[in-house]
Amino acid sequence: MKLLIIEDEAKTAAYLRKGLAESGFVVDVATTGTDGLDYAWTGEYELIVLDVRLPGRDGWDVLKRLRDDDR
Repeated sequence: MKLLIIEDEAKTAAYLRKGLAESGFVVDVATTGTDGLDYAWTGEYELIVLDVRLPGRDGWDVLKRLRDDDR
């Protein structure tokens, strides 16, 4: 299962990535809302863990754009 973490706090992202990878998941990490949106549009993720307070685009904007996307 492939997961995406969109989180700007390096320690939090690393902790989540490590724990999920140890459980057998493939994990990508984006540190800004803009990068996270790009990852989400170009990858095939089963789950996205999305922080709402992000640099660039906030998490609410990323969520809205993903929901409105008809790709």
